[in-house]
Amino acid sequence: MDPHKFHGKDIPHIKLDPKMTIEDLVEVFASSGYNGRQLGEAAKLYAKMIEEGATICLTVSGALTPVGFGGIIKTLIERGFVDWIVTTGANVYHEDHFALGLPIKQGSFDVDDMKLYENEIVRIRDIYIKFQETLEVEDQKIQKMFANDFQDKSFTTAEFCNLLGKRSKANAKYPEKSFIVSAYEYDVPVYISTMKDSSLALNLAVHRLENKKFDLDFVREIIEQAAIVYDSKKSAIVELGGGVPKNTAQQTGPLLDQILKRNDGGQDYIIQITDARPDTGGLSGATLQEGKSWGKIHDSHEGIVTVYADTTIAFPILALYVLSNQQSRKPKRLYKKIGELYNKLSKDYFKNPNNIKK
Repeated sequence: MDPHKFHGKDIPHIKLDPKMTIEDLVEVFASSGYNGRQLGEAAKLYAKMIEEGATICLTVSGALTPVGFGGIIKTLIERGFVDWIVTTGANVYHEDHFALGLPIKQGSFDVDDMKLYENEIVRIRDIYIKFQETLEVEDQKIQKMFANDFQDKSFTTAEFCNLLGKRSKANAKYPEKSFIVSAYEYDVPVYISTMKDSSLALNLAVHRLENKKFDLDFVREIIEQAAIVYDSKKSAIVELGGGVPKNTAQQTGPLLDQILKRNDGGQDYIIQITDARPDTGGLSGATLQEGKSWGKIHDSHEGIVTVYADTTIAFPILALYVLSNQQSRKPKRLYKKIGELYNKLSKDYFKNPNNIKK
């Protein structure tokens, strides 16, 4: 459809009804304009991803679990609407507070942080976390949990999170309050794109000072992630914010095509929720269309939607929409298949005689 011609859907004079459902509300958004329209179209695209059986990656930047959003992610995992995850270490670390029943409170952003420091209160915007009762307890758990694991052998952050989920399920006070536990139960790989930039890695320092070594195989990680996309009939991403998680999921296309010399990489669908601008040159604000020049997406005209909004506002609407109108999907259980997918990509790579070193 030529966008330069005068055609399109009529815009209704919106009337709200107390009996409206989330589907009705999304229709209101989709029938309007600006970012309301983008949000409505994003919700419908997420439903399309599910209906078409796409392998869906959820990327989560920043720290969304301290505001309780891990519960939304958990529900999406259990319904089969998320197949693999790329997130920050902060989201994994702070999610575990809920499983352990450690105190987190609504606080204030208009505050004297010198006084908070004196009171041993840590602040994330308007969320308060106790230094001793929460962070110290969490740190001790992480240190104890990994005192004898992953030393002197390579591991991936997916393996790290899988073990965390397994142990939290067995030992946490409230394992039902952890999306990491659900990821373990449903074999959803959870990759931490910036492991060293988080308290998870900081807690490994005490073991490293005892000359215990940790060998994170980050190259294997990126191959595993590309192998998931390579094996998918259709591949999709729902991006909450930007940052390193966004690029980690999107760079699977360039790895497959630019580096491994294939011509089948890139995502079929991407939804991006961001409040970052594209003109500053940062990855968080880079348009999805720009990603086409890198081979990160199949099509720069279709199957992509960017919502310029606060994730804490847009994501619950997006999630509730698909939870309300989509049937649960059978879990793909990618974690248990990851070795098989890796070997398949490796085998196909070496089928090309040009890739065999003489």
